[in-house]
Amino acid sequence: MKKISIIAPCYNEKDNIQIFYEKIKKIFENDLKNYSLELIIVDNNSTDGSIDILKNISKSDKDLKIILNKMNYGLWKSTFNAINYAKGDALIPMLPIDMQDPPELIVDFIKEWENGFEVVYGIKKERNENFFLKSSRNIYYKLVSKISDIDIPPYVGEFQLIDKKIYKELLNFDDYYPYTRGLISTLSTNKIGINYTWQKRTKGKSKMNLFKMFDVGINGIISFSNFPIRIFSIFGFILAIGSFLYMFIPIFTYFFLPERNVGAGISTIIVAIFFFSGVQLLFLGIVGEYIAAIHRQVRKPKKNVIVKELINCDKNQD
Repeated sequence: MKKISIIAPCYNEKDNIQIFYEKIKKIFENDLKNYSLELIIVDNNSTDGSIDILKNISKSDKDLKIILNKMNYGLWKSTFNAINYAKGDALIPMLPIDMQDPPELIVDFIKEWENGFEVVYGIKKERNENFFLKSSRNIYYKLVSKISDIDIPPYVGEFQLIDKKIYKELLNFDDYYPYTRGLISTLSTNKIGINYTWQKRTKGKSKMNLFKMFDVGINGIISFSNFPIRIFSIFGFILAIGSFLYMFIPIFTYFFLPERNVGAGISTIIVAIFFFSGVQLLFLGIVGEYIAAIHRQVRKPKKNVIVKELINCDKNQD
């Protein structure tokens, strides 16, 4: 019997834990009878009683694995670290307990995986949220997809099903701030997407404020693209060339249109300011290219997450 591993992040989700757990179990009991479930819930040091609820459930279900982090390491670091404990034939690297990503889609994911696809990803083309957030996210997804050095499909997050050989390769990355969807995209072209609607949260409050969303967004942009740095080089080059060409205008007016001449030296100052500003931006961009190359080499600290306690769980030694 094939095993499906699911990593579910948790932080102050006491209102959703039991509902989420029962829904996942029901899906496997009714629609996925021929598969075994490995549910790994990783808690980021909750303070609302979530840990007690998880421990109580684990007493009656030894198949429920719980990872209790020493502190809140953030959604992406904690779920990426949890991959070390997965032993399934396929893995869903992130299915939040708030159920805004519908767990029912797992059934369709598995069907496509059985058809031979190594990666089956959910496409959040529709989102039940306000116009501002929806528009901002759509713009961001399109931007990342366009400027990335790799193929990151738009509207795709970490709600995916990936084959065992893919998530084993993921563990070779030692990134201090893993952009999981991007890392997965580097490992396989044998993939397919399934559209779904991202739901509104029904219980509890979202932990993703604007600052955290901005932080994640910037990480997604810089992890797989030199585009922001390259802008400086391009803009600086254009500014320097434009200033050089502008230099011929005061020369022309001096000899052929003396009545239009501005004060002595003003044109020279204007040209010099813009020219050297362009040169500075150009060199800043060049230095930035080298920093970007270094940046990609040094994102490898030894330990991102410290685990406080493991319940029904041990680290994968495969």
